[in-house]
Amino acid sequence: MESTVRTNIERIRNRIAGAALRSRRNVSDIRLMAVTKTVDDDRIMSAIDAGVDIIGESYVQEAKRKIEKMGKPLEWHMIGYLQSNKAKYAVRLFDMIHSVNRMDLALELDRRAGLAGCRMKILVEVNTSGEKSKSGVDHPEAIQLIKEIASLEHLTIRGLMTMPPWFDDPEDARPYFATLRHLRDRVMEEQIPGVEMIELSMGMSGDFEVAVEEGATIVRVGRSIFGERKNKE
Repeated sequence: MESTVRTNIERIRNRIAGAALRSRRNVSDIRLMAVTKTVDDDRIMSAIDAGVDIIGESYVQEAKRKIEKMGKPLEWHMIGYLQSNKAKYAVRLFDMIHSVNRMDLALELDRRAGLAGCRMKILVEVNTSGEKSKSGVDHPEAIQLIKEIASLEHLTIRGLMTMPPWFDDPEDARPYFATLRHLRDRVMEEQIPGVEMIELSMGMSGDFEVAVEEGATIVRVGRSIFGERKNKE
């Protein structure tokens, strides 16, 4: 099992390196996140032993159990839909939250981070496809939301996240990744105080190479590391 996970990670890293080379990027600017929803603890530990330094979780309770067992020798990121009533746990458990998509959630995270005495690193999730089934602030409203969140004392915006539609051909996802990159550039031009556009969290098992070519700094990979699971990424 460990050798399979390790081999998969090595293969993915080689593919990331190839995509970086094609797009004339430094491979050191791209980080591999292991998405561990429903993955058993032993396989997660195998990924950590193989050098993965970011774990992505979708559910607060599942993450809490894993973090309590495994500790925090690496970064734990929240990538799933976050209910406002879970904010008090999220600010204590996670190093970064990728799925901030509305102001009421940002306000509650800010309040809870203040009570915890920390500044919470967040990404603003953007719905680049316009699909109703996808989470994220609608693309035309993203900059205004970023400006409003930027005024909060205990949150720091580090970049953007998106999840495009699923396609058989990963090339079909390229426009959605490019849209997020262009939005990042527009936000940078706005020079909003306190906002750093460092991260673009985009790309999963089926399309991460295209995402890297379009500027991803964090790719979120589960199935290609751990194999098929009951719940897909």
